[in-house]
Amino acid sequence: MASAQTEQKKEGCKDCHAAAADEIKTAGGKHRAVPCIGCHLGHPPTATKAIQNCNRCHLKTRKAHFELEGCLGCHRNPHTPLNISFTDIKGTCVTCHSAQVDELKNNRSRHSAIECSTCHSVHRKFPQCTQCHKPHSAEMVVADCKKCHKAHSPNLVTFAADTTSKDCGACHRQSLDLLSASGAKHASLGCAFCHKEKHRMIPKCQGCHGSPHPAGLMVKFPICGDCHKIAHDLDNWPAVQQKEASKETRQQRGKISQ
Repeated sequence: MASAQTEQKKEGCKDCHAAAADEIKTAGGKHRAVPCIGCHLGHPPTATKAIQNCNRCHLKTRKAHFELEGCLGCHRNPHTPLNISFTDIKGTCVTCHSAQVDELKNNRSRHSAIECSTCHSVHRKFPQCTQCHKPHSAEMVVADCKKCHKAHSPNLVTFAADTTSKDCGACHRQSLDLLSASGAKHASLGCAFCHKEKHRMIPKCQGCHGSPHPAGLMVKFPICGDCHKIAHDLDNWPAVQQKEASKETRQQRGKISQ
């Protein structure tokens, strides 16, 4: 019954205010349930203050957001309250989006230094990363960005298990080429298998291999790469280095025999 009365009263207002009535109907949000006289108490010339303040309904005690002044700075048209555009909004977003603001502060990046409205010029607008950033490779599309990066902490990069080595190779081409050409078992693993925790994390060999050699040998050669080269190209020493190593070995044997 109340809803019918609301629509009836709106229909009467629509005779003169058709545009406003249509706006409420199509984009009024929760204002659609409010009769026109809920905000417009009276009509000029008999009423001197026909349009009420927002805090008549949006009480400061309900939300920190309602404590802000200048509602019409963002909510420019009360008949379409969620069609929001921003100009100067310093401190405004935090009243509703404190988690995102804290994430920006706690994970410093270039994104932390820009205003929210740089990316979100319209409320609830999520820009494409490629509007500002070039993809790592020509094959990458916008959806690929979110696999590794979060907008509010873009440098805190982690990799899903299904992250392709091709994606990593867009920036780490030399490492991927070495791994792909390697005859070692590491070549069968994706980059994310070893580097999944976070970007630039270099795992310890012992994490997978434990201590495969006698303790005395491990003490003498604590760095696995001294014997096995690098993880992307295991045990593949260039001929010159092999020659030098053989020469050094012969010299060491000569000293021992003396």
